[in-house]
Amino acid sequence: MSRILSRRLTAQSPRSLLPEVVQSTRLSAPFPQSFSHTTRRRADGDDAFNRPPPPPPPSSQPPPFPAARSPDAPKRHPPPPPKRERSAMMGLASTFSNMIDVNQSERSRKRSALLNTTFSSDGTVANFGFAPEPYVEPHHFHIYATRHNTHITLTDPKRNPLISVSCGNIGFKHSARKHYDSAFQLASLVMNRMQDQGINQQIKEVEVVLRGFGAGREAVTKAILGLEGKFIRHKIIKVADATRLKFGGTRSKKPRRLG
Repeated sequence: MSRILSRRLTAQSPRSLLPEVVQSTRLSAPFPQSFSHTTRRRADGDDAFNRPPPPPPPSSQPPPFPAARSPDAPKRHPPPPPKRERSAMMGLASTFSNMIDVNQSERSRKRSALLNTTFSSDGTVANFGFAPEPYVEPHHFHIYATRHNTHITLTDPKRNPLISVSCGNIGFKHSARKHYDSAFQLASLVMNRMQDQGINQQIKEVEVVLRGFGAGREAVTKAILGLEGKFIRHKIIKVADATRLKFGGTRSKKPRRLG
């Protein structure tokens, strides 16, 4: 009954009461209010996003193609190269230049001599422009390395022996002659004897002849390449292997078997 009575009273109430009701309902609704009463203004960094991008800085690199130059413009010469401060490099360059000059003069001399060569009517050479250099036989350094000993022999160009020693001649006896150390000491003794007797001054070229595959083969080779062979190493022109190989022949000795 109360709901119906309230509805009837509202329907019969004058309209002048409605604005007050509406106004009371509007005032109760929350409205957004400003936090500050000052005027709105832009911050200092707000325009940074709206500004146009700055122009790129001027490049210091030259353009890919040179600009056209007038014929009256002065020519630009490249800067002089920096001076070398090291005198050793200058000395090396002068040495190489002198070597090149000597080689060129020698080549031109041989070319002019070759042009003076005369030929006979049948096509054979009648007169050489220059005499060919005679072949000089070198010294020979023989290394004979067996399973039980090492022999070193130095011969002159006429194949006459100058030095011939083995591990047994320097104090090694029996099984001590076949080791690496004995062969190395033998090679060192031969090199010192060659220097003491003045044989190194007579040798212009030397040929090394290896024979056998004993321990002394590597030992003497290491001695030549080491400090002991500094006076003969730069004179070696050829290294040969004279190990003997049997083709057929008689029957070999029965191999020794222990145990």
